[in-house]
Amino acid sequence: MKVLVDPNSGFCFGVVFAIHVAEEELDKSGKLYCLGDIVHNNREVERLTQKGLIIITHDELKNIRDSRVLIRAHGEPPETYKIALENNLELIDASCPVVLKLQNKIRQGIDEIQNMNGQIVIYGKEGHAEVNGLVGQTLGKAIIINTESDLDKIDYSKPIRFYSQTTQPIMGFKKMIKGIEARLKKNKINKPDFIPYNTICSLVSHKEPRLEKFASEHDVILFVSGKKSSNGLFLYEVCRSVNPKTHFISVKEEIIKDWFVGAESVGVCGATSTPMWLMEEIAETVRLF
Repeated sequence: MKVLVDPNSGFCFGVVFAIHVAEEELDKSGKLYCLGDIVHNNREVERLTQKGLIIITHDELKNIRDSRVLIRAHGEPPETYKIALENNLELIDASCPVVLKLQNKIRQGIDEIQNMNGQIVIYGKEGHAEVNGLVGQTLGKAIIINTESDLDKIDYSKPIRFYSQTTQPIMGFKKMIKGIEARLKKNKINKPDFIPYNTICSLVSHKEPRLEKFASEHDVILFVSGKKSSNGLFLYEVCRSVNPKTHFISVKEEIIKDWFVGAESVGVCGATSTPMWLMEEIAETVRLF
Protein backbone atom coordinates (compact mmCIF):
# COMPACT_ATOMS: atom_id res chain seq x y z
CA MET A 1 0.00 0.00 0.00
CA LYS A 2 1.40 3.39 -1.05
CA VAL A 3 1.19 6.22 1.51
CA LEU A 4 1.87 9.82 0.44
CA VAL A 5 1.88 13.10 2.38
CA ASP A 6 0.50 16.13 0.55
CA PRO A 7 3.46 18.50 0.03
CA ASN A 8 1.09 21.50 -0.13
CA SER A 9 -0.43 20.85 3.30
CA GLY A 10 0.85 22.10 6.62
CA PHE A 11 1.64 25.43 8.20
CA CYS A 12 1.07 28.65 6.30
CA PHE A 13 3.94 31.16 6.43
CA GLY A 14 2.20 33.17 9.19
CA VAL A 15 2.13 30.18 11.53
CA VAL A 16 5.68 29.17 10.57
CA PHE A 17 6.88 32.67 11.51
CA ALA A 18 5.02 32.69 14.86
CA ILE A 19 6.45 29.31 15.86
CA HIS A 20 9.95 30.31 14.76
CA VAL A 21 9.76 33.48 16.88
CA ALA A 22 8.48 31.48 19.87
CA GLU A 23 11.23 28.87 19.57
CA GLU A 24 13.94 31.54 19.32
CA GLU A 25 12.73 33.21 22.51
CA LEU A 26 12.31 29.90 24.36
CA ASP A 27 15.83 28.84 23.42
CA LYS A 28 17.11 32.06 25.01
CA SER A 29 14.94 32.38 28.11
CA GLY A 30 13.11 29.07 28.56
CA LYS A 31 9.84 30.90 29.28
CA LEU A 32 7.36 32.85 27.17
CA TYR A 33 3.71 33.78 27.61
CA CYS A 34 1.48 33.32 24.56
CA LEU A 35 -1.91 34.96 24.27
CA GLY A 36 -4.13 32.04 23.22
CA ASP A 37 -3.05 28.82 21.50
CA ILE A 38 -0.16 29.65 19.18
CA VAL A 39 -1.76 27.33 16.61
CA HIS A 40 -4.98 25.31 16.63
CA ASN A 41 -3.23 21.98 16.93
CA ASN A 42 -2.93 20.28 20.31
CA ARG A 43 0.19 18.26 19.48
CA GLU A 44 2.15 21.32 18.37
CA VAL A 45 0.97 23.31 21.40
CA GLU A 46 2.06 20.43 23.68
CA ARG A 47 5.50 20.37 22.01
CA LEU A 48 6.02 24.08 22.64
CA THR A 49 4.64 24.08 26.19
CA GLN A 50 7.25 21.43 27.01
CA LYS A 51 9.87 23.96 25.87
CA GLY A 52 8.43 26.60 28.24
CA LEU A 53 5.56 28.27 26.35
CA ILE A 54 2.76 29.33 28.72
CA ILE A 55 -0.68 29.77 27.13
CA ILE A 56 -2.74 32.53 28.75
CA THR A 57 -6.20 34.03 28.23
CA HIS A 58 -7.06 37.70 27.75
CA ASP A 59 -8.35 37.84 31.33
CA GLU A 60 -5.06 36.43 32.61
CA LEU A 61 -3.14 38.99 30.56
CA LYS A 62 -4.63 41.78 32.69
CA ASN A 63 -2.89 40.36 35.79
CA ILE A 64 0.57 39.83 34.23
CA ARG A 65 3.23 42.51 34.57
CA ASP A 66 6.84 43.08 33.54
CA SER A 67 6.94 40.06 31.22
CA ARG A 68 7.29 39.13 27.55
CA VAL A 69 4.13 38.04 25.71
CA LEU A 70 3.83 36.59 22.22
CA ILE A 71 1.10 37.81 19.89
CA ARG A 72 0.27 34.87 17.61
CA ALA A 73 -0.40 35.00 13.86
CA HIS A 74 -4.14 35.71 14.29
CA GLY A 75 -3.45 39.29 15.41
CA GLU A 76 -5.00 41.25 18.28
CA PRO A 77 -7.39 44.19 18.80
CA PRO A 78 -6.07 47.60 20.00
CA GLU A 79 -7.24 46.84 23.56
CA THR A 80 -4.49 44.19 23.92
CA TYR A 81 -1.76 46.73 23.12
CA LYS A 82 -3.30 49.17 25.60
CA ILE A 83 -3.15 46.56 28.39
CA ALA A 84 0.45 45.76 27.49
CA LEU A 85 1.41 49.41 27.84
CA GLU A 86 -0.33 49.74 31.21
CA ASN A 87 1.26 46.52 32.57
CA ASN A 88 4.76 47.13 31.25
CA LEU A 89 4.59 44.08 29.00
CA GLU A 90 6.96 43.57 26.09
CA LEU A 91 4.92 42.25 23.20
CA ILE A 92 6.65 39.97 20.71
CA ASP A 93 4.36 40.58 17.77
CA ALA A 94 4.15 37.60 15.40
CA SER A 95 0.91 38.73 13.74
CA CYS A 96 0.61 37.46 10.17
CA PRO A 97 1.40 40.29 7.71
CA VAL A 98 -1.74 39.42 5.71
CA VAL A 99 -3.85 39.86 8.86
CA LEU A 100 -2.07 43.12 9.76
CA LYS A 101 -2.75 44.47 6.27
CA LEU A 102 -6.44 43.63 6.66
CA GLN A 103 -6.59 45.24 10.12
CA ASN A 104 -5.08 48.41 8.68
CA LYS A 105 -7.52 48.40 5.75
CA ILE A 106 -10.50 48.10 8.09
CA ARG A 107 -9.10 50.73 10.47
CA GLN A 108 -8.74 53.18 7.58
CA GLY A 109 -12.21 52.32 6.27
CA ILE A 110 -14.10 52.75 9.55
CA ASP A 111 -13.78 56.55 9.70
CA GLU A 112 -14.94 56.96 6.11
CA ILE A 113 -17.91 54.63 6.46
CA GLN A 114 -19.03 56.19 9.75
CA ASN A 115 -19.06 59.63 8.13
CA MET A 116 -21.42 58.11 5.55
CA ASN A 117 -23.56 56.51 8.27
CA GLY A 118 -22.61 53.14 6.79
CA GLN A 119 -21.57 49.69 8.01
CA ILE A 120 -18.46 47.51 8.13
CA VAL A 121 -19.47 43.89 7.51
CA ILE A 122 -17.03 40.99 8.07
CA TYR A 123 -17.47 37.45 6.75
CA GLY A 124 -15.98 35.24 9.43
CA LYS A 125 -16.48 33.09 12.49
CA GLU A 126 -17.74 35.02 15.50
CA GLY A 127 -15.40 34.62 18.47
CA HIS A 128 -12.45 33.53 16.32
CA ALA A 129 -9.19 35.20 17.38
CA GLU A 130 -8.61 36.86 14.01
CA VAL A 131 -12.19 38.14 13.83
CA ASN A 132 -11.92 39.56 17.35
CA GLY A 133 -8.86 41.49 16.21
CA LEU A 134 -10.65 42.80 13.13
CA VAL A 135 -13.75 43.86 15.04
CA GLY A 136 -11.47 45.61 17.53
CA GLN A 137 -10.32 47.95 14.75
CA THR A 138 -13.93 49.18 14.51
CA LEU A 139 -14.39 49.59 18.29
CA GLY A 140 -16.83 46.70 18.20
CA LYS A 141 -19.11 48.26 15.58
CA ALA A 142 -18.55 45.74 12.75
CA ILE A 143 -21.27 43.28 11.78
CA ILE A 144 -20.13 39.65 11.62
CA ILE A 145 -21.83 37.27 9.21
CA ASN A 146 -21.14 33.59 8.60
CA THR A 147 -24.39 32.11 7.26
CA GLU A 148 -27.18 33.25 4.97
CA SER A 149 -29.47 33.97 7.94
CA ASP A 150 -26.85 36.41 9.28
CA LEU A 151 -27.56 38.67 6.30
CA ASP A 152 -30.60 39.91 8.24
CA LYS A 153 -28.20 41.80 10.52
CA ILE A 154 -27.40 44.26 7.71
CA ASP A 155 -29.33 47.49 7.10
CA TYR A 156 -29.58 47.60 3.30
CA SER A 157 -30.60 51.26 3.23
CA LYS A 158 -27.08 52.22 4.39
CA PRO A 159 -23.67 51.97 2.66
CA ILE A 160 -21.87 48.63 3.10
CA ARG A 161 -18.15 47.82 3.07
CA PHE A 162 -17.64 44.05 3.05
CA TYR A 163 -14.46 42.24 4.15
CA SER A 164 -13.53 38.64 4.90
CA GLN A 165 -11.55 36.84 7.58
CA THR A 166 -8.36 35.77 5.78
CA THR A 167 -8.97 32.02 6.18
CA GLN A 168 -12.59 31.84 5.02
CA PRO A 169 -13.54 29.78 1.90
CA ILE A 170 -13.62 31.84 -1.29
CA MET A 171 -16.87 30.19 -2.45
CA GLY A 172 -18.54 31.14 0.82
CA PHE A 173 -17.40 34.73 0.40
CA LYS A 174 -18.81 34.87 -3.14
CA LYS A 175 -22.07 33.34 -1.90
CA MET A 176 -22.40 36.09 0.73
CA ILE A 177 -21.79 38.76 -1.93
CA LYS A 178 -24.59 37.32 -4.07
CA GLY A 179 -26.83 37.21 -1.00
CA ILE A 180 -26.21 40.87 -0.21
CA GLU A 181 -26.78 41.88 -3.84
CA ALA A 182 -30.04 39.93 -3.92
CA ARG A 183 -31.31 41.66 -0.80
CA LEU A 184 -30.33 45.07 -2.12
CA LYS A 185 -32.42 44.31 -5.20
CA LYS A 186 -35.28 42.96 -3.08
CA ASN A 187 -35.24 46.16 -1.01
CA LYS A 188 -35.33 48.16 -4.26
CA ILE A 189 -32.16 50.09 -3.53
CA ASN A 190 -31.67 51.93 -6.84
CA LYS A 191 -28.06 53.01 -6.35
CA PRO A 192 -26.63 50.66 -3.72
CA ASP A 193 -23.38 51.74 -2.07
CA PHE A 194 -21.92 48.26 -1.62
CA ILE A 195 -18.19 47.54 -2.00
CA PRO A 196 -16.84 44.02 -1.31
CA TYR A 197 -13.12 43.52 -0.67
CA ASN A 198 -11.65 40.06 -1.22
CA THR A 199 -9.29 39.91 1.76
CA ILE A 200 -8.91 36.10 1.84
CA CYS A 201 -5.27 34.96 1.94
CA SER A 202 -4.28 33.80 -1.56
CA LEU A 203 -2.43 30.77 -0.12
CA VAL A 204 -5.63 29.65 1.60
CA SER A 205 -7.83 30.18 -1.46
CA HIS A 206 -5.40 28.20 -3.65
CA LYS A 207 -5.28 25.33 -1.17
CA GLU A 208 -8.87 24.24 -1.87
CA PRO A 209 -8.44 23.16 -5.54
CA ARG A 210 -5.08 21.54 -4.73
CA LEU A 211 -6.66 19.49 -1.95
CA GLU A 212 -9.53 18.43 -4.21
CA LYS A 213 -6.98 17.10 -6.72
CA PHE A 214 -4.96 15.34 -4.01
CA ALA A 215 -8.08 13.71 -2.49
CA SER A 216 -9.18 12.41 -5.90
CA GLU A 217 -5.82 10.68 -6.48
CA HIS A 218 -6.02 8.30 -3.49
CA ASP A 219 -8.32 5.50 -2.32
CA VAL A 220 -8.33 6.71 1.29
CA ILE A 221 -7.58 10.14 2.74
CA LEU A 222 -6.44 10.85 6.30
CA PHE A 223 -7.08 14.51 7.07
CA VAL A 224 -5.00 15.59 10.07
CA SER A 225 -6.09 18.62 12.07
CA GLY A 226 -6.82 19.94 15.52
CA LYS A 227 -10.52 19.87 16.31
CA LYS A 228 -10.52 23.60 17.17
CA SER A 229 -9.27 24.62 13.72
CA SER A 230 -12.07 26.21 11.66
CA ASN A 231 -9.78 26.06 8.62
CA GLY A 232 -9.27 22.34 9.28
CA LEU A 233 -12.98 21.58 9.54
CA PHE A 234 -13.63 23.38 6.26
CA LEU A 235 -10.75 21.73 4.35
CA TYR A 236 -11.78 18.32 5.67
CA GLU A 237 -15.20 18.82 4.05
CA VAL A 238 -13.45 19.84 0.81
CA CYS A 239 -11.62 16.49 0.78
CA ARG A 240 -14.70 14.50 1.79
CA SER A 241 -16.78 16.06 -1.00
CA VAL A 242 -14.31 14.59 -3.51
CA ASN A 243 -13.43 11.37 -1.67
CA PRO A 244 -16.07 9.89 0.72
CA LYS A 245 -13.35 7.72 2.27
CA THR A 246 -11.84 10.74 4.00
CA HIS A 247 -11.25 10.43 7.76
CA PHE A 248 -10.63 13.30 10.18
CA ILE A 249 -7.99 12.53 12.82
CA SER A 250 -5.87 14.54 15.23
CA VAL A 251 -3.44 11.86 16.46
CA LYS A 252 -2.20 8.49 15.20
CA GLU A 253 -4.12 6.67 17.95
CA GLU A 254 -7.37 7.53 16.15
CA ILE A 255 -6.43 5.51 13.05
CA ILE A 256 -8.60 2.42 12.39
CA LYS A 257 -7.01 -0.38 10.32
CA ASP A 258 -10.31 -1.32 8.68
CA TRP A 259 -10.27 1.98 6.79
CA PHE A 260 -7.55 0.61 4.49
CA VAL A 261 -9.08 -2.74 3.49
CA GLY A 262 -8.64 -3.04 -0.29
CA ALA A 263 -6.86 0.31 -0.56
CA GLU A 264 -3.79 0.64 -2.76
CA SER A 265 -3.11 4.31 -2.12
CA VAL A 266 -3.51 6.45 1.01
CA GLY A 267 -3.11 10.22 1.08
CA VAL A 268 -2.28 12.18 4.23
CA CYS A 269 -3.05 15.90 4.29
CA GLY A 270 -4.00 18.63 6.75
CA ALA A 271 -4.92 22.19 7.62
CA THR A 272 -2.79 25.32 7.65
CA SER A 273 -2.41 24.68 11.40
CA THR A 274 -1.15 21.09 11.01
CA PRO A 275 2.62 20.54 11.40
CA MET A 276 4.35 18.53 8.69
CA TRP A 277 6.08 16.37 11.34
CA LEU A 278 2.67 15.20 12.57
CA MET A 279 1.47 14.25 9.06
CA GLU A 280 4.73 12.34 8.51
CA GLU A 281 4.18 10.54 11.83
CA ILE A 282 0.66 9.55 10.72
CA ALA A 283 1.95 8.33 7.35
CA GLU A 284 4.69 6.23 8.96
CA THR A 285 2.10 4.63 11.27
CA VAL A 286 -0.02 3.58 8.28
CA ARG A 287 3.02 2.23 6.43
CA LEU A 288 3.61 -0.21 9.31
CA PHE A 289 0.18 -1.83 8.89
